[in-house]
Amino acid sequence: MNRILKSYFYWTYSRGSFHYDVMVTLILLFIFVTPQLWDYGDKPSRTAGPRHAIQVVGDGGHGVIVSVLADDVQLAPDATTSEVKKTLRRAIEPVTGDAVFVEHWETGRDQDGNLVWKIWAHR
Repeated sequence: MNRILKSYFYWTYSRGSFHYDVMVTLILLFIFVTPQLWDYGDKPSRTAGPRHAIQVVGDGGHGVIVSVLADDVQLAPDATTSEVKKTLRRAIEPVTGDAVFVEHWETGRDQDGNLVWKIWAHR
């Protein structure tokens, strides 16, 4: 028994043999069964992103300018600067990821006349 376990550990069986097939089956079971039993923490975000498309353009340097429809950003009328920054960061996360820094922002209109937030951000 000890010799068989050692052979499995060092993978000494030739391809196509019974023991080789057992090892491959165990590896495949591990790959396909453990995600169902074990939470690896890699599930998609449960928070809903914006309902509309987000437009992203380079700013000519290392950052991006992200345009988000104002309807997609839920802000309180008396929101502080830090609350606005946090909310805008959350609004662009589906596109930029969570490791971005919001530099500044402004409101404007897109080509269709919709009110949009223009957000300058970088990693």
